[in-house]
Amino acid sequence: MQPIVRSAILAGLLTLPLPALAFHPLITDDTGTQGMAGNQLEIGYDQVRSEGDTGRAIGVTYTRGVTDNLDLFAGSAWQASGPSGWGNVGIGAKWRFYENEADKVSLALKPEILLPVSASDEAAGLGNGELSYGVTFIASRETSFGELHFNAELARSNYDDSAIDERQTFWRVSVAPVWAVAEGWRLALDLGLQSNPDRAEDAVMGYVELGLVYCPNGQVDLSLGIIRDFMDGPADTTTATAEVTLHF
Repeated sequence: MQPIVRSAILAGLLTLPLPALAFHPLITDDTGTQGMAGNQLEIGYDQVRSEGDTGRAIGVTYTRGVTDNLDLFAGSAWQASGPSGWGNVGIGAKWRFYENEADKVSLALKPEILLPVSASDEAAGLGNGELSYGVTFIASRETSFGELHFNAELARSNYDDSAIDERQTFWRVSVAPVWAVAEGWRLALDLGLQSNPDRAEDAVMGYVELGLVYCPNGQVDLSLGIIRDFMDGPADTTTATAEVTLHF
């Protein structure tokens, strides 16, 4: 694989899916919102190892509740591994458009866009040089053991540099059961199938993640996750993620 393509794919692993995660450390999102005038600040660290390369990034996302069922958010990530620098800025919304309290089921849509980085930053592997966008359908249900979440995402990654020859249409379907194992502790499993950006490999790849969340109070969440890709050819990609989430 050409270095510029490998760099772009590694950067993509650090920046996609788009930044706002309501229930870190999972890739699968939930329908939860912050409520009117509610605020959330997420500060996270990701380390990706793929094909012998290691990428590290520190992400920051701010979310504001506009109404009880509508959030707006903005976020970006600092790629700490060389070359270092800020990646794309992602902005978007989450709208919970349906909620059935009797059945404990809710549905939401999350449209997002990635603002382009400069041509030089794209060449360095720091992000997409053209406007990119996506939308995720989210379904959540409360269960006897905790929660169950389902996502279906469709996105488009656009590049200014034609030398970056990876798949630009991205899709993902995933499911995540979450167990309330003790007071303040939740254990989660996240399983998904998605597009493989590497054109040299099969178009479809998968991932499995094990996550742990500790909520000592209503203001702070601490989370850890390990993600392992599969069916992605020889890449052998593993991601470790940790985050502090503040609610205020």
